[in-house]
Amino acid sequence: MTETLNTPAETEASPAPAEATAPPQRQGRQGGRSRTQSKPQAQARAPREVHPVLKQLFTLYPKMFGAQFLPLKLGVYQDLLALHPELFKRDDLKVALGLHARSTRYLESVAAGHARHNLQAEPVEPVAPEHVHHAIMEVFRRRQARSNQDLRPYARAQLIEAIEASGLSRENYLLCIRQQDDISVALLDDAFTVLAEQAAKRDALRKMFEASSKTVAEFSDMYGMNPDEVAQTLERSRVAQAVQAEQAAQAAQSVPAPAPAEAEAEAEASVQEAAPPAESTAEEPTPANKPEAS
Repeated sequence: MTETLNTPAETEASPAPAEATAPPQRQGRQGGRSRTQSKPQAQARAPREVHPVLKQLFTLYPKMFGAQFLPLKLGVYQDLLALHPELFKRDDLKVALGLHARSTRYLESVAAGHARHNLQAEPVEPVAPEHVHHAIMEVFRRRQARSNQDLRPYARAQLIEAIEASGLSRENYLLCIRQQDDISVALLDDAFTVLAEQAAKRDALRKMFEASSKTVAEFSDMYGMNPDEVAQTLERSRVAQAVQAEQAAQAAQSVPAPAPAEAEAEAEASVQEAAPPAESTAEEPTPANKPEAS
């Protein structure tokens, strides 16, 4: 597995610490005989050498290959060959960019949801949801392998942000990322459960607000809530409701309408198989039953 790549300044070999290279010091006499240190201190581990092409890229584009890594735009390989035909060999550049894109620091920038950038460090396009998901899971695996702590809560929080940013439904998101392992499946199940609970709370608050016939300020004051947070929660619930309605309409248009006889039979079957409606458990909005804004 590729390790994190450092900037050229960080990878230049530096002299070993004095205590690691100095000869063993004589210890005090014991029993009339001098004794030297039994084991010299371990030599400092030499930094991993950076690919020469990456050093050149750091010099040319420090904002993209320097102290901070940013996701690269698609087609940056062709851009670099066109801009520097005499400087880079095709195979060497391909290897160097592959090392860069597999480094932990680069994957962390993708997992954080940053946009793709051109060589001038200007954002040009979002990263595809499947690439963000892959980066989150790969960074999680690398960190977990070196940690004694359970890092799943951190990965789950990142997945929740990535799913919300994608704007995809659960079905479309799972279809988008395709292959999953057991750990990814478990984390996604937890993430979607949390998202469903948050959406249910937002919808409940919206319904209570609409039934109250009050302004946002009056409603917030009645429950001791922050008006700005209430307004944001209401807006998120309305947007989600509109998206769900649009998706339902698109799904209905994609399914051909059944023939009249088939439609009548399906309607009759659905009436016979339908379970009795559940009793409403909604409570009247009272100060004691305070809704949550999320």
